[in-house]
Amino acid sequence: MAGELILIVEDNANNRMLVRDVLQSRGYQTAETETAEDALTLARDARPALILMDIQLPGMNGMDALARLRADASTRDIPVMAVTASAMTHDRHKIMAAGFDAYQSKPLNVREFVEAVRTVLAARDQRS
Repeated sequence: MAGELILIVEDNANNRMLVRDVLQSRGYQTAETETAEDALTLARDARPALILMDIQLPGMNGMDALARLRADASTRDIPVMAVTASAMTHDRHKIMAAGFDAYQSKPLNVREFVEAVRTVLAARDQRS
């Protein structure tokens, strides 16, 4: 369902703008940050429906941020999708094994990306 808040965690301004524009054009609300540290605070405060997490971030990386999100009772149930340039098969397996709910590689295929967002949100709604 459009209108949900999606948190974008991406340090590249162009990638962040693309994701924001794609999501907003489909009716989603967005919040953004460039760092995992800020994402942890935003996730607790804003309770987004979904977090889109880059893996390679300045400071704490996306894998460590996911572990902290899952360890916190207030954020553990928020679905988190990895959106990363780490597209090798072994990278994907490692990312999914860490507990991400979905994976999208960069550069994004917009159609596949939007479908993945919808799928993750629908799965979250079924769990609720």
